[in-house]
Amino acid sequence: MQTKEEYLARLKAQLDEWQVDLDGLRVKAEDASDDVKAKLHEQMAEVKAKWDEGAAKREEIRAAADDKWEEIKDEAEEKWEELKVGVKDSIERVKAFFS
Repeated sequence: MQTKEEYLARLKAQLDEWQVDLDGLRVKAEDASDDVKAKLHEQMAEVKAKWDEGAAKREEIRAAADDKWEEIKDEAEEKWEELKVGVKDSIERVKAFFS
């Protein structure tokens, strides 16, 4: 069973990974045509919104009292898994512009 600290560390690592992906896609988008660039920025804004949602969820978990961790961890994991799927899909849509 994961402790709250281990769980938060795992979430931070995932957020950091997404940030690296997003930064790399931003660099690639700079070289795209204006038409593609507009579409990319729209998709990347969606990814950024999801990243922000994940960061907010992590902060919410971090702020929860340690004794509440057992009560919220299942819901937190379910919401995080949904978020992971959404971010992955959004990143894949952005990457498709470069294929």
